[in-house]
Amino acid sequence: MDRPPAMFVADSLGLDFLNSVATPVDAPVDWIDDGAGLIDWLSQAKLVPTKELDALKARARPVELDKVADQARDLREWFRGFVLGHAGRPLTAKALHELGPLNSILARDEAFLQIAPRHGQEGLALQRTRRWQSAGALLLPIGEALAKFVCEEDFSNVKACEGHNCTMLFADHTRRRARRWCTMAVCGNRAKQAAHRSRLKSRQ
Repeated sequence: MDRPPAMFVADSLGLDFLNSVATPVDAPVDWIDDGAGLIDWLSQAKLVPTKELDALKARARPVELDKVADQARDLREWFRGFVLGHAGRPLTAKALHELGPLNSILARDEAFLQIAPRHGQEGLALQRTRRWQSAGALLLPIGEALAKFVCEEDFSNVKACEGHNCTMLFADHTRRRARRWCTMAVCGNRAKQAAHRSRLKSRQ
């Protein structure tokens, strides 16, 4: 299936993962509707190094990647429920008991530190990396992005786009917390055009 480029407009990678299914123009698009889509989305999100994605793609059977994409979609919809259940107010420690599915994914990680050249500079630095031993490891960076969102984002800033039929979420980091749209280019313009048409009708 030909997909448009994934949309990263939420100002949070955790919410961008939820937005990996959306209706950017007229027809719904699921960027992770199969294993190839998951690989492509992870590449665009820069969550997995390209060489690791290429190696996993060459090593894993398509059916394995499709199974991981199924798991990613299940994770996405579970996390959507969690976010919508807590959006609009600060998250408290009471929410921890709901986060078992995410902690289970994080517990599978085989990450470790290595000394490596400092990226783009002289010298050495500690670099975190992980063993990408199976297709299932593709869920790990997603789980990490969701966990960072849970622990670092103020849920009071989480909003749903006000666009008609739009399902996208975003973190409103504007100064006055006045953001209303996923993007002005899509839903913002649609709303402006609808308001303009409405004004013209009222004058007739």
